Amino acid sequence: MKFITRAACAALMLACALPALALGQKSFIAFERTDANAVALVQSGSAAKLFVDSSDHAGVLRAAGDLLGDIQRVSGARPVLQKNGSVAGADVVIIGTVGKSALIDKLVQSGALDVSAIKGKWEAWQVQTLKNPMPGVERALVIAGSDKRGTIYGIYEVSEQIGVSPWYWWADVPPAQHEALYASVPARRSDAPAVQYRGIFLNDEAPALTGWAKERYGGYNHQFYEKVFELLLRLRGNYLWPAMWDAAFFDDDKLNGVRAEEYGVVIGTSHHEPMMRAHKEWDRYGKGAWDYGKNESVLKDFWRGGLRASKGTEKVVTLGMRGDGDEPMSEESNVALLERIVKDQREIIAQQINPDMSKVPQVWALYKEVQEYYEKGMRVPDDVLLLWCDDNWANIRRLPTPDERKRAGGAGVYYHFDYVGGPRSYKWLNVTPIPKIWEQMRLAYEYDAKRMWIVNVGDLKPMEVPIEFFLTYAWNPDAWPAERLPEYLKLWAAREFGAQHADEIADIVARYTKYNGRRKPEQLEPGTYSQVNYNEAARIAGEYRDIAGRADRIDAALPSNLRDAFFQLVQYPAKAGSVVNDMYVLAAQNQLYARQGRASTNDLAERVRGLFKQDAELARQYMEDVSDGKWNHMMSQTHLGYTYWNQPPRNVMPAVAEIQTSKPSEMGVAVEGSEFAWPGQNADKLALPVLDAESKQARWVEVFNRGLQAFNYTIKASEPWVVLSSPGGRIVREKRVMVDVRWADVPWASLPAGTNMIEATLTIEGAGGKTRVKVPVRRPVKAAAGSFVESQGVIAIEAEHYANAVAKEGWQWLRVPDHGRTLSAMTTLPASAALSLPGAAEGMRLEYKVHLLTAGEVTLHSTLAPTLKFQPGEGFRYAVSFDDEAPQVVNVHADGSQRFWERAVSDGAVVFKTKHKLAAGAHTLKFWAVDPALVLQKLVIDAGGLKPSYLGPQESPKAP
Repeated sequence: MKFITRAACAALMLACALPALALGQKSFIAFERTDANAVALVQSGSAAKLFVDSSDHAGVLRAAGDLLGDIQRVSGARPVLQKNGSVAGADVVIIGTVGKSALIDKLVQSGALDVSAIKGKWEAWQVQTLKNPMPGVERALVIAGSDKRGTIYGIYEVSEQIGVSPWYWWADVPPAQHEALYASVPARRSDAPAVQYRGIFLNDEAPALTGWAKERYGGYNHQFYEKVFELLLRLRGNYLWPAMWDAAFFDDDKLNGVRAEEYGVVIGTSHHEPMMRAHKEWDRYGKGAWDYGKNESVLKDFWRGGLRASKGTEKVVTLGMRGDGDEPMSEESNVALLERIVKDQREIIAQQINPDMSKVPQVWALYKEVQEYYEKGMRVPDDVLLLWCDDNWANIRRLPTPDERKRAGGAGVYYHFDYVGGPRSYKWLNVTPIPKIWEQMRLAYEYDAKRMWIVNVGDLKPMEVPIEFFLTYAWNPDAWPAERLPEYLKLWAAREFGAQHADEIADIVARYTKYNGRRKPEQLEPGTYSQVNYNEAARIAGEYRDIAGRADRIDAALPSNLRDAFFQLVQYPAKAGSVVNDMYVLAAQNQLYARQGRASTNDLAERVRGLFKQDAELARQYMEDVSDGKWNHMMSQTHLGYTYWNQPPRNVMPAVAEIQTSKPSEMGVAVEGSEFAWPGQNADKLALPVLDAESKQARWVEVFNRGLQAFNYTIKASEPWVVLSSPGGRIVREKRVMVDVRWADVPWASLPAGTNMIEATLTIEGAGGKTRVKVPVRRPVKAAAGSFVESQGVIAIEAEHYANAVAKEGWQWLRVPDHGRTLSAMTTLPASAALSLPGAAEGMRLEYKVHLLTAGEVTLHSTLAPTLKFQPGEGFRYAVSFDDEAPQVVNVHADGSQRFWERAVSDGAVVFKTKHKLAAGAHTLKFWAVDPALVLQKLVIDAGGLKPSYLGPQESPKAP
């Protein structure tokens, strides 16, 4: 992207002085010598020599070359990489794999290096600085690995610590420049993964990724995959399901598998592509039906070909079979047939690879209807990995039972950041907030589904943020408890863009993913958010405009070399999301204004057209301007104008209305909380929502023009304690006037005993018209301090704002920051054991103090995350009660219909209702945890005033 040159050299120098630390790791790299024994990686323009044994794994030798390039990127000094000969030098870097590198083994045999912390482990790495480790060497930074990938991860740990982002190529993040680099790790630093296979699935990859790959590389060949492999390893992933919509990994380029083995990436095939063959290969070479009952011999030969083509490539073999084109198999297909398919596939594996099945990693993906086959009794041999799946909407469908956790093959999870299918495809932007990923994958880890985690990432870009978190969390879930989640994005932002703006950048990224998570952009419609209730639509659009504006301000303050990366990772998703939300909100407002006859209706229509153009322009900038057009095609995914589950062929602007306006002026009046306007239907009933002393929230009236000529207006209040922001003026289109109260001046003493309301009247005149609006004001409530007080006939409470949390010994209530549609969420730990029944004194519960104004029946709306029934048996339950009444138990999975699920995943939440009869006054609302793993987001007590909206009312005021 080309920018106007600025004279902000000081800002540029400051940014360049900031380190890009590995996320969550303690730094062992310094840019000034603070330790006399530190290894000088770069000093006085010279770089330490890198030593690696030529007999080490090819992937290690290649990654050592990456470290050479990374040091040069950061410092300008180019190290020498020596693969043979003796090690000598004042400061050196020694790289190698235990048992494969003579250099490392010699250090171990001499006693200079202790590798007991990593020896024999899967993918473990160790870094340490040694003093005089061998003759001719004064100081050495040693990078050792237990195996090929362990050594590679150790190399990339150093790369990231010196300032090279894993996204230096895929998001154009430039490294900060440093003249000197020093490493100091006198006590060995080692690490190893918690999840064995950690990977991504390039899926739903047209038109964006496919168009980009074809233009840049000619397709999904080894040149493309080399970039993917490097990224995956820098992120400490190790496993890949390659692109497959119109591609076949081993067939498209014979070097694809060769390069995967060289780099050290494990290759698999997706849930519906058994035996290492892409389904596209069946289109190319298959003969007859994709039906094992009718075409067994042809399919066996086809699968044998997959194992032959992948020979020499480390792999996990997918077993089983779905219908043609990733569809369910026919109704006639049964458990016995599928078990026979798996048996025959394993016989082919034994013939082609190894008769000892325990030596060949195999996976059976329990995707969609395949899980139903399992529940009906289908089984695979004990050494096969069971890959449980989410519902394609980031909610895990099933996790291992205690007995299933004993299986030798272990279990894993197939997860989604992208999906093509019902109720609506979502492919455009990152829509999966980190707290949501954390909450679901924490369950997977706790339930021992940790042999494989793989996530569908669509086109890879723009899923950079969730991809990295998913793989980081898979590496070490214990390092990222819930309370550290806000820190994660701050560390990420500081690494990519420096510390100065890190907190704000982290908040922008958290906000836009949260906003997308509560309603995916592809599912937005003009009526998604309420135009009249709770100021919802305007508030939602305003929140998104706020983060877009903040992103623009940060962009203006950043050094120019960071702006391409900032646009890709922060500014584009924030602005594009804001534009789309704003467009739909304004389209709905345009329709409302048309019904009210406002002259500004046509202005809104033009603004919607402008936003539609801006959406296209932002995509053009991404594809043509950023990094000189490097990412052409990458934002070509359609996302506007869905009419059913699948994407539209072109983006379509939401419909707008235009009206014919008369030239003479004509006054209209609208009020907060009503779709009606004066003059017109129900015009004689216009009244503001109640003003109350607890919230002290001002209300508004709008005076608008139905004609083209301007006019003057006046507003007079019947009471002196009513405050108007603009009691008079001139109207060209419209003006919003805020109505407030001087609470100290309201004559409450003059009201009759038992009267809690006083009413004022606004008289509004203009353009020859005159109308009145009622202003109801409620007496301050005498409630216990800290109680949530009924307002507008409701009490709304965010889950984390409890008065008391009761947990039995060994358990806890956990706040998950920023989880859910509004503020945060509460859940229980641990998530894998039964809780006590509700009602008992020790029963786990959250208590909320509330104060109701009137007696009668109320409806409690409990909003929870859409957790699925991931264990066999009855559905998961919670209970609610007020005061000492018997708790009402709610089974959140009682409704197993498709309609219920579609509503839940579309809304990103589920709302359950219970009825209660209560007296006026103080009460204690109790939310009981009956079963673990449920996640509470919000509670709303409807005392008769709840109005339709998407997110519900904002939190109610508390008594002081």
